[in-house]
Amino acid sequence: MPASVLFALSASLLALVVLVLVLRPVWREARRPAAVLGVAALAACLALYRLVGTPAALQTSRVAPPATMDDAVAQLRSALARDPKQVEGWRLLGRAYASREQWALSRDASARAAALAPDDPDVLVEAAEASALADPQRRFDARAVALLEHALELQPAQQRARWFLGIARRQAGKPAEAASTWEPLLAQVEPSTAGALREQINAARKDAGLAPLAAPASRALQVRVQLDPHFAARARLRPDASVFVIARVPDGPPMPVAVEKHTFDELPFTATLDDSDGPMPMRKLSAVQDVELVARLSASGNAMRQEGDIESTPVRVRLPADHAVELTIGGSSR
Repeated sequence: MPASVLFALSASLLALVVLVLVLRPVWREARRPAAVLGVAALAACLALYRLVGTPAALQTSRVAPPATMDDAVAQLRSALARDPKQVEGWRLLGRAYASREQWALSRDASARAAALAPDDPDVLVEAAEASALADPQRRFDARAVALLEHALELQPAQQRARWFLGIARRQAGKPAEAASTWEPLLAQVEPSTAGALREQINAARKDAGLAPLAAPASRALQVRVQLDPHFAARARLRPDASVFVIARVPDGPPMPVAVEKHTFDELPFTATLDDSDGPMPMRKLSAVQDVELVARLSASGNAMRQEGDIESTPVRVRLPADHAVELTIGGSSR
């Protein structure tokens, strides 16, 4: 089968799968508008492909763009019947069946992909998940467990493989093994996810007669900010000035990992910096080992440093910190 044929079918089917998932809630409420929206979106996808893609590939393959999910699935099945060694084709077919909740067909298609790519962790995990979804009780059978174990042998950091394998061991009445399987995930996931994961681990440990995991050390930072009295006596300070408490990576980019804004009349005050104070979702206080702390008195109220702003002496801290850090604006800090 020419590569252009599989590409054309895969692109069309993928667009349809995405449309099914996105429009499903709309379809339940208003079928006609959803259908119109779906047709319009698919037409836009095809038009965009003709503008920036390779229309000649479609012409030479002589594959008519599928109008419905049924057409797309039928065309992909036909293409795979002619050339059954296309791993990505079987993976996409499995996802298409899953989007329609045809679990048994999804399982079989994903199993074909796994047979063709026995050392691809992502393919193995997809096949194991499809197998569990096809089971009336959503259980991972021995074959699915073997796929997950092999995926972790190939890629120990494969999070979905580790999560599913823990579920499988929990289902098998092996709570201690489930807990030990999940525990490495705590160092990989976001702090917001780690809390729920820790609860699952401790529930498994309790069933196994084991003590719960020790509570994680807090990554929050207590920062006490004050104004040097001698500096305040000789300087003309505006009562409407703002005070910024900033944590940034030492010798790193200027964008802080945590920042709080306070008013001048709050001085002295104690600020608690944590992940909720991060200006960027992908840069969190809990993800760094060392921070540099500084307090800035700003007449403009702008978080970016301006001429005339007054800062405390920066203090470098290793996390987690077991004591409050003191910052003195206009004087020495510690």
